[in-house]
Amino acid sequence: MEIVASILVTVFALAGVALVLLQGPGIWVALAVALACKWWQPELLSWWTIGLVALIAALAEVAEFAAGAAGAAKAKGTKAGVWGAILGSIVGLILGTVFIPVPILGSVIGAIIGAGLGAFLGERGVSGRTWKESARVAQGAAVGRLLSTVIKTAIAGVAAAALILAAWL
Repeated sequence: MEIVASILVTVFALAGVALVLLQGPGIWVALAVALACKWWQPELLSWWTIGLVALIAALAEVAEFAAGAAGAAKAKGTKAGVWGAILGSIVGLILGTVFIPVPILGSVIGAIIGAGLGAFLGERGVSGRTWKESARVAQGAAVGRLLSTVIKTAIAGVAAAALILAAWL
C-alpha cells in the first residue's frame, strides 16, 4: 500500500505544478494529498517534509502576490488599475483556456493579456489616466503576471521534487 501512496503523492505533486500554471492552488492540492497519504501511511513522509512543503507553499503565495503587485506598483498604477489587473487576469484565464486551443499555454497567455487589459481599463476608464499612463500600467501588470507565474511554477516544482523524493526514498 505504501507504493500506491507514493504513486498518489507523485501524480498529485506533478499535477500540482500544472495546476499552478493554470493559476490554481496546485501546491496546496499536492500538500493536501501528501497529508492524506501521511495519515493513511504514516511512515511514507516525515512531518519535516510536510512542514517544508507547507512553508514552500506559503512562500509561493507571497512571491506571487509580490511579483504581481510589483508590476503594477513599478508602473505607478492606481487601485483601479490593480483591481482591473486581478479581474482581467481571471477573465483572461478563462477566455484563454477556451479560445487559445493550446493546453496550459492558452490559459497562461490569456491571464497575462487579461491582466494587462484589465489594468488598462481600470486606469483609463475608472481613474481617468492618459492613454500613455494607462498603457504603462497595463504593461507593468502583464509583465508582473508573467513573472508571478514563472516564479510560482518554479517554486511548485521545488515542492513537487521534495514530495516525490520523500515519497520514494
